[in-house]
Amino acid sequence: MVFDANREIRRAVDTGEVLFGTKESETGIITGDAKLLVATKNAPVSVKERLLAKAKISHTPVLEFSGSALELGQVCGKPFNIAFLVVKEA
Repeated sequence: MVFDANREIRRAVDTGEVLFGTKESETGIITGDAKLLVATKNAPVSVKERLLAKAKISHTPVLEFSGSALELGQVCGKPFNIAFLVVKEA
């Protein structure tokens, strides 16, 4: 069975609880609600480093999305760019 990140992200958005954006993602990591952090390759470097450091401290798994923020927005079915998202409940 092949893992399809796009399909799993979309499933989490449709049926689970997901937080979009830098501030929401950071809050989810800090409070311990985050089960997974998804970061795009073209996310701002300083913000990405900060969130990845916090994810490491809180033992939150990280998935680096292979596409851009625009592509992640499309996968999520949203009409805007998404550089970061946190899955609270899959």
